[in-house]
Formats: sequence, structure tokens, C-alpha cells
Amino acid sequence: MAKTEKAAPAKAAPSKEPKGPKSLPRLKEKYLKEIAPKLVSKYGNPMRVPKVTKVVINMGVGAATQNAKLLEAATRELTTIAGQKPVITKAKKSISNFKLRAGVPIGCRVTLRGDRCFYFLDKLFTIVVPRIRDFRGLSQKAFDGRGNYSLGLQEQLVFPEIQYDSVDKVQGMNITIVTTAHNDGEALELLEMMGMPFRKIVAKKA
Repeated sequence: MAKTEKAAPAKAAPSKEPKGPKSLPRLKEKYLKEIAPKLVSKYGNPMRVPKVTKVVINMGVGAATQNAKLLEAATRELTTIAGQKPVITKAKKSISNFKLRAGVPIGCRVTLRGDRCFYFLDKLFTIVVPRIRDFRGLSQKAFDGRGNYSLGLQEQLVFPEIQYDSVDKVQGMNITIVTTAHNDGEALELLEMMGMPFRKIVAKKA
């Protein structure tokens, strides 16, 4: 008699439960629900309302020309800070006094957009900047005239993700916040409403 083959067990049907809506970053939700409506009422046109388009973090590692491991460490730390892998930046010109040749890797840079941009700014405003030594507020004069703001940090240790024991060399960085504001005044108002801790300017008494 021919053996009868056993039927294969039926596979469980894939779950068709609808996935919940993706939660927005806290700062992005604040912008959409609180900040943007206030600015719309001020400017009268939703297309006129300024917004943050991206954040660029640049870490220059000049000593990498002598020790390539320093650039590897900086790239690893910037990846941890930004949550995104940076690109390596190279020297554009040769400078003999600094023993620098064109094309030699001298730093790393990462550009954050979308939700990652808002996550980073929320962390920067509420956790990182207040940890700066002798912090008294950020300067209101660091705009470039086109509504973009640049901030320099002297060490990566102000970020909570970086452990002191794992750092080989204290490394600074430059952070540029790019907005669609038409001028520096609009950008200042936008960033203040988002929670950027600027230094208050005290009017001098006559």
C-alpha cells in the first residue's frame, strides 16, 4: 500500500491589526500645534511662517593628519550624538605650514533633517546647552544675516550619550541651525519660541 503523506500544518494568518500612528517628536508637535498657529496669526499667511529645515553638525579634527585614530573616534562619537552616520570631510587646499595636503581627511559632518532634526534640537535646548560650563545664555549675535544660527561647543562631553572614560581627546564642534526665516529677527523669534535659551539683553539706563 502506498503511504499517505501527512498534510503540512496550516500557517497562521498574518496579523491584520492596524499599526498605531507614529508619534511625533515632542518639539515638532509643539511647533505644529502651538508655535506655527501663533506665527500664522502674526504673518497672516501659512507660507510665510518660518521653520527649521535642517541642522548641520561639523567636527573638525586637525590632529587627524598625525593620528588617524582620532578621526575614527570623532566619527564614532558624532554618530552616537546625532543618531546618524556622518560623512568624512577632506582638506580642500594644501597648507605647508600645517603639513596639510589637499584631499586628506580632517573632520566629519552630519546633516539632520525631519524628525531627527527635531529630536536633536529638543535635546540640545533642554539638556546639552544648560550643561555648558558657566552657561549664562546663548548669544543673540550668532546669526548670519539670512536667518541661520551657528553655535560652537568646546567639548563633546556636554552630550549625555558620551561617557567621560571612553573619550580619548576632548573635541569641539560647530552646530548650524538652518531656517526659512527671511531675516535674523524672524529666526530669533522662532528659536526662542522653540525653547532655545538665549541670553537676555539688558537695556542700559540713560
